[in-house]
Amino acid sequence: MFNIDQYAYSNRLKQVHPGEKMAFALATLLIALVAPQPALPAIIIALMAGASIGAAGIPARFYLQLFLIPLSFLIAGVAMIALTITNQPLAGLKGLTLLGWTLGVTPASIHLAGKIFFKSLGAVSCLYFLSLTTPMVDILTVLKKLRVPALLVDLISLTYRFIFVLLATVNDIYTAQAARLGYASLRTSYHSLGQLVANLFIKTHRRSQELFTALTARGYGEELQVLEVPKPFSWPFLFLAAGLDLALLSLMFITWRWTLWPPF
Repeated sequence: MFNIDQYAYSNRLKQVHPGEKMAFALATLLIALVAPQPALPAIIIALMAGASIGAAGIPARFYLQLFLIPLSFLIAGVAMIALTITNQPLAGLKGLTLLGWTLGVTPASIHLAGKIFFKSLGAVSCLYFLSLTTPMVDILTVLKKLRVPALLVDLISLTYRFIFVLLATVNDIYTAQAARLGYASLRTSYHSLGQLVANLFIKTHRRSQELFTALTARGYGEELQVLEVPKPFSWPFLFLAAGLDLALLSLMFITWRWTLWPPF
């Protein structure tokens, strides 16, 4: 999380208007979700990786490490979708049969699992592009200009802030426990982990009270006021993003047409 925030402030696209980056990321995410075939989300994954690594200058190793986080959950999820358990004969079912029940996969289940897998990774790649190239302050500024309720914007800001508070608190407690050999054995590890979880919520609650006291002392009313740095529109980026999304839309309609009316 700390590296994500660091790259958001130091990437090569930081001066591009945040509204343009948000529009590009969200429009591409929508295309990935409604695409009828998994090939288009796969193209979006490559496109967003190229935009993040090539255009924004995010290190490729760090970007790939980020992808490993949702990848493990996705593999476990789509594996359950691909597997079929039945005692009835199904077309194309291949697997292990025991006591009249068959555990296996069918072409339809594999296709569905692959579609969900690539759609999910395509959506993740769009969100990674936005989070790695746009600071949260800029995103909140765009949300305010879009007339999003101030209460919702403040909740997003405070939630984002407390993600870092939680991570810093976990790191401090873990370092203190490890320095005292709190994870030297399996038994002490379980005991230390329980203490970490218990102390985490206590310390986080205390920090939240301190934050509220600090905001009240500085005249907090009904809305958090953040200094806005005006950024001009980048017309080359806007035209390039619009061209890429139009190309993806054209490709989506072509694949959708072939799905409904395959060529003879």
